[in-house]
Order: sequence, then C-alpha cells, then structure tokens
Amino acid sequence: MMNMEPQGGFSYSEADFRRVQEIARQEAGISLPISKRSLVFSRVSRRIRATGRASFRDYLDYVSMREGQEELKELICVLTTNVTQFFREKSHFEHLETHVLPQLGQKLRAGGRGRFWSAACSTGQEPWSMAMSIMAELPDALRMDLKILATDINHAVVETGRIGQYPGEEVQSVPQRWRDAYMEPVEMAQFSMAREIRRLVTFRQLNLNRDWPFKGQFDVIFCRNVVIYFDDETRNALWKRLAERLVPGGFLYVGHSERVDCIRECHLEAVAPTIYMKKG
Repeated sequence: MMNMEPQGGFSYSEADFRRVQEIARQEAGISLPISKRSLVFSRVSRRIRATGRASFRDYLDYVSMREGQEELKELICVLTTNVTQFFREKSHFEHLETHVLPQLGQKLRAGGRGRFWSAACSTGQEPWSMAMSIMAELPDALRMDLKILATDINHAVVETGRIGQYPGEEVQSVPQRWRDAYMEPVEMAQFSMAREIRRLVTFRQLNLNRDWPFKGQFDVIFCRNVVIYFDDETRNALWKRLAERLVPGGFLYVGHSERVDCIRECHLEAVAPTIYMKKG
C-alpha cells in the first residue's frame, strides 16, 4: 500500500485518507475529493497530537469506538469549512427586507408567528444579520411571536455565535446605524451583540443529515454554501427535507454557487437567483 509523503511526523496512507472520507460522508454527508488529502492530513494531524494517539490508524480506530464519540465530534469540526461574514450575499438581505418582512409583519401583528432558520450558521454572522434586518424593518419584533433558530454541525462555531462578540474588522460590513443600534463596543476593539437583539436568536448544534429534534415549519430558511460539500444524493435529500419545513409561501435562500436541481419535487419556485419560494 502506497504511503503519501506530506510534511509531519505521521505516516499517512491512501487507506487512512479513504477512512477519513468514509467517516466524513457517513457522519456529516461531506464529500472529500482526492484534492483535499493534504488538507485532511494537516487538520487531522492536529487532532492526533491533541489526543496523544500514536498514528492515523490508531486515531481513526479510536474515533470509531464508543469511547471515542466525543473526539469524533472534534474530527468533524476540523473537517468542516467555516467562511462567513455579516450580510454576505447582500441581495438575499435586500430581498428579505423588501419582499418578505413587510408581509410577514402584517401576519405577526395579527397574532401570527414567524420562524427563521439559519441552517448552517457558522460563527453566527448570518443569523445576527438576519436579526438586524428584522429589527430594522420590524421595530416591534420583540413583542411578536418571532424567533430565529441558528444551527451548525460544528459545536465550536455554534458557541462563538452564541457568545456573539466579533473583532472590529469583522463588523465593517454592518451599516454604521445598525452597528450603533444593535451592537455594543467592548474591550480590545471588539463588538458584542446588544442584549435586546439576543432575545431573537437561539443557537443549537445540529447535523443536517441526521434527525432534526423539532417539528415546526419556517417562514424563511437560509442554507447557504453547505451543499457544495455534499454529493448529489445527499444534496437533493437535504433540499427536499428543507422544503418540507417551509410554510407555503416561505422562502429558501441558498449560496451563490448552489441551486436546487430537484425544484419540482420540492414544490419550489425560483423567484430570483438563489432564492426559492414554496408553492401552495
């Protein structure tokens, strides 16, 4: 069996890489192409050192055991990619503010409920951006039955989002008036989400490819820049599950390089690039 020769102190074989590929696919639906093998070596090596395991084989045996299930979560964390920013893909937020929130506000003021889901929230900039858009368009949002659920498979980034504190350079894409209204400057040139807006958002760790511990439907789902890491079967299965969780007339926002291929089966209609509405 041929050994790869990346830098570092661990032997790394083709069989090791294939085992990581299978774990990533089974546990998170992530498809790791052969072009990622050096990246996998770099990231998994950090976990091998952190746990004091002797080799890739020893480490992968360990995470496959019952006693290694907590470390398996850490492995999935290092295999995921977390790239995000406030108000990323601005057209989505413009659509949310001009086409969705005014109509939803009428429903909420009439006693209805509003539910939003940031399905791959990373370090929290996406759901906090959603919250700021909501507060700006619906100033009485905190008196309404309105909630944002923010989830990610990576427990570490979920905790960062829950803490809701960001360096000054990361909040530059937030309009100044919203920074003043919804953020508070703290030490070390950082900004923290203000107390009131925190009431809108709940953070939870969640694997999108496993059972979801909630039953309700959503008016808005953001699931962006996630399915690019999945194979076609996993991708289409997730689109169908997400569509089932949209209320009729609800909206699904996907990443700029993504599209819903099974649009007919999902009962979705494309209303703008990367924006879909549930029919019915």
